[in-house]
Amino acid sequence: MSALPSLTIADLQGDRKRRNKEARMKVVFRIAAMLSIVISALIVFTLVRGAIDFLRLVPIGDLIDSAKVPGWFPRRERFDLPTVLLGSVIMGSIAMVVAVPFGLGTAIFLSEYASPRTRKVLKPVIEVLAGMPSVVVGYFALKFIAPDIVQPIFSPDKVQNMLAAGMGIGILIIPIMASVSEDALSAVPSSLREASYGVGARKSSTVAKVVLPAAVSGIVAAFIIAVSRAIGETMVATMAGGLDGSGARATSPLDPGLSITAALTNAAGGTDGVNSGAPYQVLFFLGLLLFALTMILNLIGDRFVRRVRQKY
Repeated sequence: MSALPSLTIADLQGDRKRRNKEARMKVVFRIAAMLSIVISALIVFTLVRGAIDFLRLVPIGDLIDSAKVPGWFPRRERFDLPTVLLGSVIMGSIAMVVAVPFGLGTAIFLSEYASPRTRKVLKPVIEVLAGMPSVVVGYFALKFIAPDIVQPIFSPDKVQNMLAAGMGIGILIIPIMASVSEDALSAVPSSLREASYGVGARKSSTVAKVVLPAAVSGIVAAFIIAVSRAIGETMVATMAGGLDGSGARATSPLDPGLSITAALTNAAGGTDGVNSGAPYQVLFFLGLLLFALTMILNLIGDRFVRRVRQKY
């Protein structure tokens, strides 16, 4: 019998053309990853540089308006930071009050109660709604939520107010909350449900005491994504918030208000080609502030998720 030919290292490495192709693709992906990092760094650098220029023109102490009626009035060079922060917090909080119960309820229905056929139809619809243009929801809030829901129930002084804007933002982020939460619930192993049923637990008890605690890390991640989306929403806050780039500080949801993003939009549209001065440099300061808030939220959420995440 003839001896079998021995294998060499070159034989084990595979075809040379395939190795060269894989090496080229590795270089392409590495360049793409580095490019994303460079672009992100340039964005942060631009925001920081512009924010420093703004703080040279407007000291930090002047970011809290000491006037009798404090407010955000860029053209008068009155930059009351609490005005836009309160507006963002109020609208974002209202949005989460709307989005969390409806979004989580939709996710529970799709994951635990809906038939496979129903889930197959509704899941893609929800994911499509997540990409709905915000201007459409802003118009809906302006023409329906404000006059037909908020006005008859709460009778605010003005139709446009932070309550209507917050409800519109909440409707906009319901699909995001529902889609991410449903993915987290579906990832819970069926063995946990079966074990719960085996000891006599009902469906509702299994969902509340087994499935939801097991998926808490994914649900928290969905919550953080929804909060970031709510704070960063622009068109709904601008169209339904009630203030056109400037206004007095408001603490009631029934009053018109101004969010960070709405202030950014109106300031950018009102610079009239001028690229200097405090009314222009405030764009970079607000952009950096919004970036910092979003990053802090994501860091907190990531740390919490790491602590409560369960591996199956």
